[in-house]
Amino acid sequence: MASPPAQRARLRPVARLGRALTAAVWTGRAGPPPPRPRRLAPRVPGFLSLLPFRTIDLVLVADLVLAFILFRAVQALMRDESLYMATPLDEGEIAFIAVTSSLPLALRDRWPLTAWRLAVVLIPWGIATRGQDLEAAFSADAVIMYLLVVYAVAVRCERHVIIGVWTVSAAALWILGIQSGPNLPGVMLIGIAMVTVTVLFGYNVQARRTAAGRLAEEERRSEQALAGQAVLEERARVARELHDVVAHHMSVIAIQAEAVPLKARGDARMLEEGLGEIRALSLAAMTEMRRVLGVLRDGDGRTDTAPQPSLGRLDELAATARSAGLAVELKLGGDLLELPTAVDLSAYRIVQESLSNAMRHAPGSAVTVKISRSGDELNVHVADNGGDRAAAEAAKAGREKHTGHGLIGMRERAAMLGGSMWAGPAGKGFVVTAILPITEEA
Repeated sequence: MASPPAQRARLRPVARLGRALTAAVWTGRAGPPPPRPRRLAPRVPGFLSLLPFRTIDLVLVADLVLAFILFRAVQALMRDESLYMATPLDEGEIAFIAVTSSLPLALRDRWPLTAWRLAVVLIPWGIATRGQDLEAAFSADAVIMYLLVVYAVAVRCERHVIIGVWTVSAAALWILGIQSGPNLPGVMLIGIAMVTVTVLFGYNVQARRTAAGRLAEEERRSEQALAGQAVLEERARVARELHDVVAHHMSVIAIQAEAVPLKARGDARMLEEGLGEIRALSLAAMTEMRRVLGVLRDGDGRTDTAPQPSLGRLDELAATARSAGLAVELKLGGDLLELPTAVDLSAYRIVQESLSNAMRHAPGSAVTVKISRSGDELNVHVADNGGDRAAAEAAKAGREKHTGHGLIGMRERAAMLGGSMWAGPAGKGFVVTAILPITEEA
């Protein structure tokens, strides 16, 4: 007697086939139609601008035209063949038989799986209405319609649905071959082969489209990552230059403002000269600040008016960090969609600065970003492992030597919201933890 695992192993193919048949007949859904190239979806001419659509789907138009041709051809054929039938068909029966060969074709572009299910029902019904033998199943109109519908399913549906569609088609053709006369089984085998080739061709087209789409998406993400990295590097450079400008000039101005009154000792001329020097230093500082901030203006001289970043753009931030060599893992918990603007922006900036520090001091490290909401608090935790063993000690030493202007800015952001922040080494890596209160005033 077979063991339970062996029995389950034998039942798995049967269960998979059952799910495939259920998906094909009832539960399956087709994917969205692929975007049409411009040659298959030209724009509507100007004199037809009042139409509710802006492009003409030539594939859909071709399906409708072919469906109409089949409808009229079957009507004409049935009117001629009805002369040789024992019971001539009336116009209603002829119209119904024509619909069985044309309606699924008209629906296959928008609803391919529905069109196939309809074809599976209508073809036998149409044969019964004709009152002929099973050779009517292989009339040219039925073959053209069914193969086109099966191709649409193979191009738009998932693999298990396609397997179910092929299984139902092959089984139906096999049953027709068994119940027919001695001349039809060979024809049925040809029909199964035609359906199989159509399914394989359609699935191959789908696989190629999927691969091309993924490649285009990867190229787009790569370009965005490179652009984001360039922006991050440029903004870091601007921040460093701006810090140097402000720190240097403001320090000198503060010293001059304190020293001039002592030096002048009531002498108006010396006091005036000292104030002039302070004014010159101020103008020089403003000039340099304008030069540094000028890179944040676009080509038309307008300032950057892009919306402030938020936690909703963490994926982009992580993608930029990954392109720089970090292995970033995001772990988000709680409702992060309706945070106050100040909390949302501060949390984003803390994560951004932490990732920037990891890029500078621990290149190639694995970084874990955890953001969770607990009651009225937002917890931000960013930790890295320090990179490889050889670079870990150098990274730690560099961080301890670094003055930490970015860390100061993060602490100020947390303190502004009434929260707290801790940053320091942990093992071979570095950890930044911030707790930001969530208040309506934030």
